[in-house]
Amino acid sequence: MASRARSHAENVPGSFFVDDTCIDCDTCRQVAPLVFADAGDHSYVRVQPGSHDQERAALRAVLCCPTNSIGTDDRARTREVVGDFPLPIDGDVSYCGFNAESSFGGNSYFVRRADGNWLIDAPRWMPALAERFERMGGIAAIFLTHRDDVADAARYAERFSATCVIHRADATAMPSATRILAGEELQTLAPGVVAVPTPGHTAGHCALLVDDTWLFTGDHLWWSRDQRRLSASRSVCWFSWDEQIRSMERLLDLRFSWVLPGHGERAHLDQQRMHEEVAELIARMRE
Repeated sequence: MASRARSHAENVPGSFFVDDTCIDCDTCRQVAPLVFADAGDHSYVRVQPGSHDQERAALRAVLCCPTNSIGTDDRARTREVVGDFPLPIDGDVSYCGFNAESSFGGNSYFVRRADGNWLIDAPRWMPALAERFERMGGIAAIFLTHRDDVADAARYAERFSATCVIHRADATAMPSATRILAGEELQTLAPGVVAVPTPGHTAGHCALLVDDTWLFTGDHLWWSRDQRRLSASRSVCWFSWDEQIRSMERLLDLRFSWVLPGHGERAHLDQQRMHEEVAELIARMRE
């Protein structure tokens, strides 16, 4: 639990604060961007909530923080927002919340499908969230984009008897996986659900394309809040930058209008502009 005694100096006075256990994962800045800001190597409260919506967003951020680094004078009020998760994003796609420290605060997503719901990457285990998934139809399959963002996938897979999908090159991170992908060819996993191998960040990294609309990109691709463009980074490429460039080129053959990353900001553009953004990013990556 966050400690007021260890609160960062940048926090403006008030109920909410961030302490020095923050790992700068960006979760709170995504969940409540009007309240939290980036101090360079940690987040801080730049403005105390000034409305009901801002306060609710800040309370959600308290729950989503993977390291319990956000404090509030009335933590009991976080119970008011537990039922908000998963948070709707677009159509049948939602953000799970409850980011896990083991995935460095990676985002995970829930997708409702008539033929069975999908979990993309995993949050930390939360019984209340599992109950919410149950009320929404359960989880038929869990898609793990790569080894870093497995989090508590095994517990959700066990709870729902879900198929768990991961690429062979990263499969040691999920020994209980029940469907192992191989190679670099696109693979249709269900109607409208396509696995897109994108090695680079890790050897077995994959994206997931749903209905030619939503691309779940793991740590391969994200939207830069500061630069206002798609981004990838050599500094967080653990396997091969050249491979990651080739994987990015593969995306030019796909159609999608959403980028939903494990880390970084999500993006929604029309498909033509998204294609142009990917092409521009590839050019920068080659520099």
